[in-house]
Amino acid sequence: MGEDKIIVCRCEDLTLDEIKSAIAAGYTDFEELKRFLRAGMGPCGGRTCLPLIRKELAKHLGVSVEEVCLPTKRPPTQVTTFTAVESGSERGKR
Repeated sequence: MGEDKIIVCRCEDLTLDEIKSAIAAGYTDFEELKRFLRAGMGPCGGRTCLPLIRKELAKHLGVSVEEVCLPTKRPPTQVTTFTAVESGSERGKR
């Protein structure tokens, strides 16, 4: 197996080649790259893949890893009913 076939994001099944291709296509902002690839959106929340993708992006840009800004962290969401909002409770019961 070639180096570019290495799986970087196991949740989204992203290879190093796919990451390099996206960067070469112009996705050089870390937040934009993350969204395009859907990296970090799986069950692990990017704990493994995001640092590796950040390192690859830094290498491509010719800067240190610290100079590549981390993407915005967003907590998981859950469905909320209008009844719950109206009543001010979690379950929508008064």
